[in-house]
Amino acid sequence: MKVYINGKFYSKNNAKISVFDHGLLYGDGVFEGIRSYNRLVFKLKEHIDRLFESAHSLMIKIPLTKRQMTEAVIETLKANRLNDAYIRLVVTRGEGDLGLEPRKCLGRASVIIIADKIALYPEKLYRQGLKIITVPTIRNHPEALNPQVKSLNYLNNILAKIEANNAGYQEAIMLDSMGYIAECTGDNLFLVKNQQLYTPPQCMGTLRGITRHTVLDIARKLSILTHEHVLTRHELYIADESFLTGTAAEIVPVICVDGRRIGSGKPGKITRLLMQEFRKLTKTEGVRY
Repeated sequence: MKVYINGKFYSKNNAKISVFDHGLLYGDGVFEGIRSYNRLVFKLKEHIDRLFESAHSLMIKIPLTKRQMTEAVIETLKANRLNDAYIRLVVTRGEGDLGLEPRKCLGRASVIIIADKIALYPEKLYRQGLKIITVPTIRNHPEALNPQVKSLNYLNNILAKIEANNAGYQEAIMLDSMGYIAECTGDNLFLVKNQQLYTPPQCMGTLRGITRHTVLDIARKLSILTHEHVLTRHELYIADESFLTGTAAEIVPVICVDGRRIGSGKPGKITRLLMQEFRKLTKTEGVRY
């Protein structure tokens, strides 16, 4: 494995950053997870745009242009000779002292690109469906840490994941501060009711998911009515279908929530159709390398 760090490639064992980097000390940085399929990087522009938006919100100046960042991602994929890959793009504020003060990070921001393989869920779950639960840890309040900033501080999500794991589940629903469904620990959530598609709005503690947006686009092209508004657990319990979306997860069906069977207890017709159309899209849309 070759890891890109600030313009140079290092082996996995030699890929290092300073222990004074504020990305390590404070989670002060941003990241993106990106997928490539058969040497096509899916939605690369959208991911890089979101990375730069997150960095701008945190007042981190990325030392590359968007074009240079695109070239660095492609260069990393070529160096690792991967046809299908998961790319982790990380930007930290850089090296500082042991204090919290970001103005003391006098060096440039650090840029790290890792290309590897990933399988977030076992293949059988895409055929059989996933069982999930709601956990006590709520999603960060937008005015505390805005979920639109894809930062390195994922403790909120990790605590919810721990609660899911302790209960014997792989994934968990997180509610917002008002008790509405926000998202899962690493994925956006959808439900289907009466042949219509529903998902929580982006303003309610939900990340602006790129796969989420892609699924909404696909649904509209298939003439499936889509809705983005607040959802309660009751609406999820009585849904006909449900599924999660994310770059690493893609589209994974949900068949049971908090012990309640969803629909028939099997991946639904619309879910399977969206999965099929999404896979077609990944074969034709992207930046070639």
